[in-house]
Amino acid sequence: MTATTFQSITPLPPCSTDLLTPDQVAATLGLSCRTLAAWRSSRRNPLPYVKVGSRVRYRPKDVSAWLESRTHSIAASVRNEK
Repeated sequence: MTATTFQSITPLPPCSTDLLTPDQVAATLGLSCRTLAAWRSSRRNPLPYVKVGSRVRYRPKDVSAWLESRTHSIAASVRNEK
């Protein structure tokens, strides 16, 4: 009889960023899921998203970067008005 050696399976390291659902992103941004869906289908306000099978997910870093890109300072607005 021969001995069988089993190698242990190394678990995948935990993801450094969990993916967010449309519900989570909508709640964070104060929007509806329908608005996010409309943006995805019309390519308005290009908030990056990931398709996992048929499901839509968002990376937290992409949501933060998108939000930062949409930030306007009051000082810049006042300078532009002069």
